[in-house]
Amino acid sequence: MSGQTLTDRIAAAQYQLTGSDMARAVCKATTHEVMAPKKKHLEYLVSATNTTNVNIPQMADTLFERSTNASWVVVFKALVTTHHMCVHGNERFIQYLASRTSLFNLSNFIDKTGSHGYDMSTFIRRYGRYLNEKAFAYRQMAFDFTRVKKGAEGVMRTMTTEKLLKGMPVLQTQIDTLLEFDVHPKELNNGIINAAFMLLFKDLVKLFASYNDGIINLLEKYFKMKKSDCKEALEIYKRFLTRVTKIGEFMKLAETVGVDKNDIPDINYAPSSILESLETHMNGLEDTKGGKKGEGSPTKGSPTNNVSPTSTPAKSSNAVPTLQPPPGDSAAAAAAPEPAEDSLLDLDPLSSSGPSAPSAAPTSWGDLLGSADVFSSPAPILSSAPPPKIDTGAMMNLFGAV
Repeated sequence: MSGQTLTDRIAAAQYQLTGSDMARAVCKATTHEVMAPKKKHLEYLVSATNTTNVNIPQMADTLFERSTNASWVVVFKALVTTHHMCVHGNERFIQYLASRTSLFNLSNFIDKTGSHGYDMSTFIRRYGRYLNEKAFAYRQMAFDFTRVKKGAEGVMRTMTTEKLLKGMPVLQTQIDTLLEFDVHPKELNNGIINAAFMLLFKDLVKLFASYNDGIINLLEKYFKMKKSDCKEALEIYKRFLTRVTKIGEFMKLAETVGVDKNDIPDINYAPSSILESLETHMNGLEDTKGGKKGEGSPTKGSPTNNVSPTSTPAKSSNAVPTLQPPPGDSAAAAAAPEPAEDSLLDLDPLSSSGPSAPSAAPTSWGDLLGSADVFSSPAPILSSAPPPKIDTGAMMNLFGAV
């Protein structure tokens, strides 16, 4: 069904008569037209969140009400509008979502009016779960992983060990839920699902930047952790490795909806030597009575070959590579959150605009990913000379270079 229906016009007129311009804008953004919500309605709602006298709960409740519609078009557009508000609206909006005991209840949603309705209902259920998880993550952490400062001075890089071990699983779960959207290029066949996908794509780029920052921080602290924390950190790192491929595949789908290939982050594998170094250190702690030997100090033994991080590395010989930092290892300024004026029009499949380039040349993994724009750099430098121990600082630079 295309164009505004009589029901759409009646609903908009009712809100206009009651004097609720905000509810009317929500209704206009979620019509039965098979197209993404219009920019003018989204801009009005975003600006409304920055007005102190606007009732944020009423805005959210109107969106929840629209998500109970029987039409997949209206429901999907309600989700897209909600997601857009989380990204570009005042933080008060997502704070309210996080404060609610329940959000979108779409686990059983299905539009039986046609084959297209059946297909889109699947993505509506998945999208609803992600938005619920996004709000739940905010409730757990009191911030949005996509909006925090990135880089060497960012939130994830400066977290304490205790908060990091609590926050990383929350971030991993949010990323997992996003990846469950699991769309294929042929299914990106209308403006609504394309808009939803692009919002998810932009979220994933920022989530992965936070994820990288958290992993850097975790590895920097790893050799000083107590045994129980090392076990937890090692599991977090292993889960990170298993997600890298899926994240990269999801990002590459953005080319299908018009994002320039050069603007899509290129995610590479981490060397397996890092995983083996962590496991060797962990085993050293477990094999020592009282867990004192090696606690807080690096251990020996990592392979010189680089293989897929998801594979179990083979036990190496006595040679341990020296992990050298790339030339010019100076810290770059961390990127600030994306400006609020970035509208849904930027997600237009016909637009070739992508993430902006960083203002300074990145020189380390944290600096590189602080802008959430670039995910690769020159190959690491390896030396065959066996040093007495692993330099964890150099290990960070090597990890950042892959």
